[in-house]
Amino acid sequence: MKVALGQFAVSREWEANVETCLSLMAKSREAGADLLVLPEGILARDITDPDLVLKAAQPLDGPFVSKLLAASKGNALTTMMSIHTPTPDGRAFNVLISIRNGEIISEYRKLHLYDAFNMQESRNVNPGTEVPPLVDVAGFKVGLMTCYDVRFPELARRLVLDGAEVLVLPAAWVKGPLKEMHWEVLVTARALENTSYIVAVGECGERNIGNSMVVDPLGVAIARAAEAPALVFADIERERLAHARKVLPVLENRCFDVPQLK
Repeated sequence: MKVALGQFAVSREWEANVETCLSLMAKSREAGADLLVLPEGILARDITDPDLVLKAAQPLDGPFVSKLLAASKGNALTTMMSIHTPTPDGRAFNVLISIRNGEIISEYRKLHLYDAFNMQESRNVNPGTEVPPLVDVAGFKVGLMTCYDVRFPELARRLVLDGAEVLVLPAAWVKGPLKEMHWEVLVTARALENTSYIVAVGECGERNIGNSMVVDPLGVAIARAAEAPALVFADIERERLAHARKVLPVLENRCFDVPQLK
């Protein structure tokens, strides 16, 4: 499976962001990618207005997603991203969607909200209540996580025990002391401890670190971006996955049961 990592800085205007997404989708198709992963919260972003995620939220049948769905028709590229959708109580969900050939094929509402490092995602966002689904892409089972989820190893382990061979992680990882190190350590650990690939795509720009990366099942970073907008490609290889799970049988050797939601 060929994966594309579409790293960019999210604008305040959804119209600009949808054009960026359409361009990344077109370039990924031209390069023969099976899967394109985009960052978290790509509808709108403004570091001076943390409530913009709520004010800019759109339903899944709104103009932002509708334009992407129209562009996805007639080809096999799967695109994954996180956007904010309004809730009946006047708040929002942080929803990771997968689209392919004109349809939304999966939805995951972020479980772990980023109430840490002097930030409070739960101010505007409601948490999800369900374990993410697995998505079939080019013969691989793909598990879904969003940003802060990577700090909770139970979710990655649950997805892999459910059958995931690849973990996808859209993110908007905020800059700060040691934060780049946290990102690399956590992404690498989730891949290595589960002998799975992980495709982690971060927003770049003034507030966030970028540093998108693909880590293989033995903890090797096989592709990565720096701090600027980029479109990076990597190959997911079934032979590497099988080799890792043979020489490092942690999934067979584990002593704990399958993690469950509270």
